[in-house]
Amino acid sequence: MTLYYTLVFLLLVAEMALFMLLIMPLPFAMRRKVFTFISENPIVAKVQYWLKITFVFILILFVDSVNRVYRVQVELAAAAENTGASAPAIMGHERLEVQARKFYSQRNMYLCGFTLFLSLILNRTYIMILEVLRLEEKLKQYEGTDKNTKESEKLAMAGDPGEISRLKREVELRDKDIATLKKQAAGLHKEYDSLAEKYGRTLEDGTPKKDK
Repeated sequence: MTLYYTLVFLLLVAEMALFMLLIMPLPFAMRRKVFTFISENPIVAKVQYWLKITFVFILILFVDSVNRVYRVQVELAAAAENTGASAPAIMGHERLEVQARKFYSQRNMYLCGFTLFLSLILNRTYIMILEVLRLEEKLKQYEGTDKNTKESEKLAMAGDPGEISRLKREVELRDKDIATLKKQAAGLHKEYDSLAEKYGRTLEDGTPKKDK
């Protein structure tokens, strides 16, 4: 097995281990912390980015392996047609070589195919678990049994890459600060208007005209 197919095999094993971790029956609080950590950690975001590039190369390897399997099948069919009934006697070790190439091509095709397929399953499983966690979070909030609002906000942000999630939270905090400043400005404006009205009434009454 060549180096890149060995790396694909190691990635397949890592995906299997990650899938087992995702489906493990963990408590709600621990599972929520795990998913918020995945969504917030910038290292995880970088790993996800490079994995996307890696899966593109694996897709290329998968297409190449399918093409090799097809060419070996065509070669075997052509050899069988040309030699007829005496194919085993004429082909000899060449036939064994072609069969070996067919085996390795099929192995590489299945290896890359299962790796890509399991990546799709992992992505879908991750999204489904996130949805379940959010539904459980809403249920606990309706029942009044969940008091950890910070963790709830983090869970609502989960599912995005860490850097994007962090930037979204910063934007939301800025929006909240702007809304607070607007409310304060509106309150100050109302206070100023009320003071101006009081001052105008005092001038109309003539109280501040002379000092006694």
